[in-house]
Amino acid sequence: MKRILIVAVLASGLAACGEKAQTVQPAMKKSDGKAWDGAQNAYVAEGWKAGDQASWEAQLRQRAQSQNEYNRAPALK
Repeated sequence: MKRILIVAVLASGLAACGEKAQTVQPAMKKSDGKAWDGAQNAYVAEGWKAGDQASWEAQLRQRAQSQNEYNRAPALK
């Protein structure tokens, strides 16, 4: 019984030493670009021009106002 316990402790100790380092490799490192330089495909919002910061900010304002419950709800009389 004691021998099994010693073998189990040694096996778990050796297993812990085998973990690989989890560091980013220089070739895999990629920095993000600006948000308004994004996609140029059929799935972008209508009226938005890729690469135009002012157009991007206008689309964000319009989206936020569309989600604003005070603007969406009808006025109570």
